[in-house]
Amino acid sequence: MRIHCKVVAIAVCFGLFLLLYFFGGHGGADGPPPLRQVGGDRDREPEEDGGSPPALSDYPGSDNVAKLARKPSAGLGERAGRREGKAVGRGAGVKARSKFPGNVIRPVTRRRRAEEVMHLAVVACGARLEETLTMLKSALLFSLKKIKFHIFADDPLASQFEERLNQWPHSVSARFQHSIYPISFSVGDAQEWKKLFKPCAAQRLFLPVILKDVDSLLYVDTDVLFLRPMDDIWMLLKSFNGTQLAAMAPEHEVPKIGWYSRFARHPFYGVTGVNSGVMLMNLTRIRRTLFKSSLIPGGLSWEDLLHPLYQKYKNHITWGDQDLLNIIFHYNPESLFIFPCQWNYRPDHCMYGSNCKGAEEDGVSILHGNRGVYHDDKQPAFKVVYDAIRDNKFLDTVNTLCGRIPQVFLKQIEKAMRKVFEEKVVRHGKVHK
Repeated sequence: MRIHCKVVAIAVCFGLFLLLYFFGGHGGADGPPPLRQVGGDRDREPEEDGGSPPALSDYPGSDNVAKLARKPSAGLGERAGRREGKAVGRGAGVKARSKFPGNVIRPVTRRRRAEEVMHLAVVACGARLEETLTMLKSALLFSLKKIKFHIFADDPLASQFEERLNQWPHSVSARFQHSIYPISFSVGDAQEWKKLFKPCAAQRLFLPVILKDVDSLLYVDTDVLFLRPMDDIWMLLKSFNGTQLAAMAPEHEVPKIGWYSRFARHPFYGVTGVNSGVMLMNLTRIRRTLFKSSLIPGGLSWEDLLHPLYQKYKNHITWGDQDLLNIIFHYNPESLFIFPCQWNYRPDHCMYGSNCKGAEEDGVSILHGNRGVYHDDKQPAFKVVYDAIRDNKFLDTVNTLCGRIPQVFLKQIEKAMRKVFEEKVVRHGKVHK
């Protein structure tokens, strides 16, 4: 009887042990993993329900964290593993040592993202050297990313651009690259294209054909000044929808005083037409698109469209290449993105009364001094901005302690200018809303 009781007691204890073993260690589906799996398999694919966490080797310098991770948990599963024998633990240790020799975490090599470069194109012929250099200088003064300048110039200017750009200080030249191209036209009579409107202005029509390796580009006239980073208008490329491939500002904000709405003898975009002095382009899309026109029932590529379009309308256009662009986008309005007037602010926006509300609210982003206003006294507000940027010597002020607190130099000037404006302009009723 006594022996029978002992057998029963041993059986009960053994049963309890099995219950603890299966439910506490290996039997539960949600329990901790076996000892040999601690640390995970680095070559295993991520789980579908969220993926495994990053390997510790992804965090350089985390030796202490790695040591803690290599220690097995002190749960029932570990104790059960010990009861299975020390051979399993040794095997796992040998495998771990062979995979991570010397317990040194290997640094992860990360690929550096290629630096994004913005592309800026300009066409200069005749006496446009200083004006163009001032425009390029304004782009560098405010922009953040590196810029690639594409300068199209006739023979006398090409060597002068090269010489002057090479004289800029290294701290500036490190922020841009440049290429200088001769004036060339892939179709039609080159001399006829050169004489269209201003000298060489028609070159901009051929940028998609010449710059085959450039995906996107900002074209500006020589009389343009950047008053904020070029990066900001470059970001507008991301606002294009699936059909848009270029962006311009309206020629005018008020149809009744706009030039196209009153005098144009050819089709033009929208109600007031567009101004091509600042033109953002996705060149890849332009090269791939077939454009509708009044020439043939089907579409034509950009290069095939230019010359026959010019031949048809050459006796009806006044503003040359800008008129041709208006005709193209008249028949393809879905291809054009319109940005607001502060991105192409001209004397027309204020000389007949202020009519660019965006500039009144947010200020001018890009100043376009057409009508020659940088070089006469008809619009001194434009001229003073041009002179200030032209005369800037690229002095780097942030390398001094005083230069790192520009606000102390500017706050009172801003207040004084605002007070003078309110006293002399607003109160005398010279601003008409």
